[in-house]
Amino acid sequence: MLVLAIARLTIREAARRRLLLALLILTVIAILLSAWGFSHMTTLKCEDGSPCTAEQVRGVAFALTTLLAFMFSFVLALSAAFTGSSSIASEVESGIAQAILARPISRTEVVLGKWLGFTVLITVYAAVVSVIELGLVAWITGYAAPHVAPFIAFLAAEGMVLMSMALLFSTRLSNITGGVMAVSAFGLAWIAGIVGGFGQAFNNDTVRSVGTISRLLIPTDGLWRGAIYSLEPAVYIAAQNTVRQSAANPFYASSYPAWPYLAWVTLWIVVIVGLAVVSFQRREL
Repeated sequence: MLVLAIARLTIREAARRRLLLALLILTVIAILLSAWGFSHMTTLKCEDGSPCTAEQVRGVAFALTTLLAFMFSFVLALSAAFTGSSSIASEVESGIAQAILARPISRTEVVLGKWLGFTVLITVYAAVVSVIELGLVAWITGYAAPHVAPFIAFLAAEGMVLMSMALLFSTRLSNITGGVMAVSAFGLAWIAGIVGGFGQAFNNDTVRSVGTISRLLIPTDGLWRGAIYSLEPAVYIAAQNTVRQSAANPFYASSYPAWPYLAWVTLWIVVIVGLAVVSFQRREL
């Protein structure tokens, strides 16, 4: 019960922070601007000057939706990293942690409560933004994402990975340092995934292993591929599968991540949160 109480307090505290308010404002602006842009796609002209067909409009809408998905993925990862990195570090620095832990509350309950609270926020944000954005795109252009629920799940899982890592960093490092390290890890994993894609496209096992190892160490890129696959129409997948170089495209995935990989991601999160608990227990306040 204490874990749930701390989770509720974590959500309330996050709601009072300016970071969350800024995130909501920027998200609303991004959704409104994207809706305005998609509303003008019905007047697109082809190369010969004739109006584009409905199928062509949906193809362009899919491409733009993929870019928007990456933008929201990056925003969510960035917010999760800096929110998680400041959760414990800021309370230790301000002395709040000492006051809380003087009560019959264990450090394990504090870490798990904060992780649960941030997980709820990440999931709600991913679900609300995805439903609104994808719904607007479908209503305006006719392009409907094939698998909305898996897209939300993969997007939320990506944020949970970064948040869990940042939470671990917050038990030992300052909030800025931990946030920068988590965001840097996200960027490195994405670049390594692209490098691994080039290795797969050109049958270079050494280069391919870079992407494989990075997706095991920091599974954000692997989850991103699952999110992208959820948006891809079957016609697009069939066309890309005939092009060898498509494996190097960071905005394309030929399939969902395999179940063993998803099991590994689950284990990865459990281990990282467990390390955060152990690290905080051994820290002197």
